[in-house]
Amino acid sequence: MKEKHPIGQGHGIAGRFGGLPDPYGSEEQAQIVVLPVPFDKTTTYQKGSDRGPAALIEASRNMELYDIETESEVYLKGIYTAPAIQEQTSEKMLEATYHQTKQFLDKGKFVVTIGGEHAISYAPIRAHAEHYEKLTVLQFDAHADLQEAYEGNPWSHASVMARVKELPNVTKIISVGIRSMSSEEVPNLDKANTFFAHALDGEGRWIDEVLARLSGPIYITFDLDAFDSSLMPSTGTPEPGGLLWNQALGLLRRVAAEQKIVGFDIIELLPMSGNAAPDYLAAKLLYKLLSYRFHPNRL
Repeated sequence: MKEKHPIGQGHGIAGRFGGLPDPYGSEEQAQIVVLPVPFDKTTTYQKGSDRGPAALIEASRNMELYDIETESEVYLKGIYTAPAIQEQTSEKMLEATYHQTKQFLDKGKFVVTIGGEHAISYAPIRAHAEHYEKLTVLQFDAHADLQEAYEGNPWSHASVMARVKELPNVTKIISVGIRSMSSEEVPNLDKANTFFAHALDGEGRWIDEVLARLSGPIYITFDLDAFDSSLMPSTGTPEPGGLLWNQALGLLRRVAAEQKIVGFDIIELLPMSGNAAPDYLAAKLLYKLLSYRFHPNRL
């Protein structure tokens, strides 16, 4: 029988992931930190991902905090929602996010960054790569994001993985769900470690192939446009032909069970008025991945 919910039911406290009250939402006792970065300065199609972190957090207050698959309540580890990083330029945002992430890592926290445009991911990846001295990055994305500079900006959301490739402690990038890129990006593409969306077989053999390429500490950067646009329309650059929910979770479940996930980000949520389902999906994805990460023995 399910144990009575220790914090009761209801929406909880506004502005906190899961609405968690103390001690579960306190910085001192939490093992997990959710770091919002509401930055959206370089996107070139639909703007509004700066509203993504708040929408994700609000949606999370409506989740059941018991995870059926792992038979766990990962919030009992403590999930602290940090103050949002509020900066007006890419350079300042990246520096502030890097230093904040580094401080939390030095305190032994597991850090989840939520955005915001994909450009923000460079900062937590940099901090994790330095902290763990080497890192494999698992990228979920519709786009390669390998432009050397987009519209003259090397810190654009379209250039984030080109910048990540330059980090000396990032040993490998494995990309899943790619289905849109420019010809200029092709020379920068590592084809052996890229799993294009159109080539993912329905029987899941591709998951074994992804797992075979992973090693060492794993950082996951999850651009929500990796999902098919019928499932996740609330992104700045939606693309048809993407991953479905159970496909993505099938891979994440295996990664958590077989590898060491040291951090992740979830970015590019652009909330749409009148449709909260994508916001809830993003919040659920975050909580599912935490459940997998902290209870792999139950998978």
